[in-house]
Amino acid sequence: MRLLRSTDLALRVLMRLAVAGGSTPTTRQVAEDMDVPYTHAAKVVAELQHLGLVDARRGRGGGLALNEKGRTASVGAVVRTFEGDGDVVECEGATPCPLVPACRLRGALRRAQEAFYATLDPVTVADMVADPTGPLLLSISSGPEV
Repeated sequence: MRLLRSTDLALRVLMRLAVAGGSTPTTRQVAEDMDVPYTHAAKVVAELQHLGLVDARRGRGGGLALNEKGRTASVGAVVRTFEGDGDVVECEGATPCPLVPACRLRGALRRAQEAFYATLDPVTVADMVADPTGPLLLSISSGPEV
């Protein structure tokens, strides 16, 4: 299973903010730290804010902060939210698969997908920034904007 770029970025943004300490990096700073386009980061940050995982303040002295709900968020829940509820394979799209009436693959892939999520469910954002990841994230931070 391959994650969408937005899912990957959402997890990395949450991890980056988890090690921010008292600083409140801007979306632009986070985009630079993660080496992604600002517009892509802005969309992901807006969704994280909508989910109640990130607090964002505009203007001078503003920036992003991971709140307690974000710190304790399940990685599995975040991935589910960004990935959606779709199947791993598209069986009934514009060109339906001829095996749909008797296919056993779809069920097996669904079980594998659920096992993937079940593995991520107990892992929190805070867990993801334990050593050695946290210090590495801090080392790639661009620091406060001047």
